[in-house]
Amino acid sequence: MAMTEDRALRFLGEPTSIRCVLDNSSAYTIYKGEAGVLDQTGDTSYPIAQKEITVAAADICIGIAAEQCEVKTSDREKDNVIEFYTWPSIVGFKSTVFDLTDLEATVYQDGDGLLTATAADNPEIGTVFWVENGWVYVKLSTPTICTGA
Repeated sequence: MAMTEDRALRFLGEPTSIRCVLDNSSAYTIYKGEAGVLDQTGDTSYPIAQKEITVAAADICIGIAAEQCEVKTSDREKDNVIEFYTWPSIVGFKSTVFDLTDLEATVYQDGDGLLTATAADNPEIGTVFWVENGWVYVKLSTPTICTGA
């Protein structure tokens, strides 16, 4: 099951972001809180929602979408501009996968937008910075090559 809605996010400190044009080779919606990836076997210039591809070791995770954007194949790519949170942001995700014993553990995001410790087919987004009250704060390492995918 893929992401179908925006995720609630929290921040420790001020987040840093970059603006990117999205790939429009297929129609999709990227949701707030979802990883954006440069597909090295597809459009290597513009990121796409990670749920739209099988993430491979050469792909590059750009960051975490700061907003929702609906992409249509009939759109001009330059019309689909979106902000991605990147390093050195610390972004909080609602999750119970990690706890305080996992500080500095590598964090990946699956196609459902959930945090995971599993690298296979998932982009690396950062490391566990802090865990508190059901929120996992991830120190983003993006943009980064998804070597573990």
